[in-house]
Amino acid sequence: MILRLLVLAWFVSCSAVSAEEIQISNFAVEGLSGWEQKIFKGQTTYTLDTEYGATVIMARSKGTASGLFKKIHLDPQRYRYLIWSWKIAGIIANGDESSKSGDDYAARVYVIFPGRFFWQTRAINYIWANRLPAGQSIPNAFTSSTMMVAVESGPLKAGRWLTEKRDILGDYRSLFGEEPRAIGAIAIMTDTDNTGSEATAWYGDIAINTN
Repeated sequence: MILRLLVLAWFVSCSAVSAEEIQISNFAVEGLSGWEQKIFKGQTTYTLDTEYGATVIMARSKGTASGLFKKIHLDPQRYRYLIWSWKIAGIIANGDESSKSGDDYAARVYVIFPGRFFWQTRAINYIWANRLPAGQSIPNAFTSSTMMVAVESGPLKAGRWLTEKRDILGDYRSLFGEEPRAIGAIAIMTDTDNTGSEATAWYGDIAINTN
């Protein structure tokens, strides 16, 4: 019996060691330190907020498009699982993933893979889709270098906190048909510039781990 307990304890300790996590954000401790803003059209406001005792980011967009990004350098062959939580007040009623005029989202999370030249940069954009069914993916309406993956879709789960986990490496291989470069940044964005509408979303802490 004692031997079995020792073996079990060894197995659990090895499993704990093998799972390594990189905390991309710790809003409660760091706030927005390390996050930079990228403005495309007007400024979406990103402010610290409290939800159920946790510090999160609240994003509000009124015909605007700007995002927050944090530079990192991680090997997706090892750090391949992206974990985050989010909530939206509602989807973009006129949003349409297939058109430039409808390319707005209440919430999206980017994983960016910089290239040596800007045209070599690739990105996976995990979105709360307006119309695209959950589980489906399409190229971004403006550039095929960014692939849109519908993690959630439609208004049914609006107002609820959801936790997501994605296999970055598996998704990249499936979407681009090649091996990825290093992950160079993580970004969040709530945008409504193309539809001229409004959106509110909340983002919890983001992490990348090995399993």
